[in-house]
Amino acid sequence: MNDTRLTAWMARYVRAWNSNEPADIEALFTDGAVYLTEPYAKPWHGRDAIVRGWLDSKDEPGQTTFRWEPLAVHDDICFIQGRTEYHVDPPRAYHNLWVIRLDDEGRCTEFTEWWMKEPLPG
Repeated sequence: MNDTRLTAWMARYVRAWNSNEPADIEALFTDGAVYLTEPYAKPWHGRDAIVRGWLDSKDEPGQTTFRWEPLAVHDDICFIQGRTEYHVDPPRAYHNLWVIRLDDEGRCTEFTEWWMKEPLPG
């Protein structure tokens, strides 16, 4: 795999995050994909469950700013580091580590996220 495929997938992920359109979310994942919101959370299995889980905990469009960079890309697995800022009251931010497995068509087969809340200043 190359960084170009990861970059394209991440752009589609951020678009889906901001649109919350089921078709945008579905397009990211294979039929049998597994999505873990935390390493030990009960996973969402399959596109339908991923869309349901996503929309049950969705962020509203424009509520977040997300920056990311690849840490490693090897074969079908990618590791990215990100930072999510929430523009809400009170504001908050999270640091993220994502492990993403992509198939040959650039769809995700497995997604696991680790997130850590950034301490508030002061």
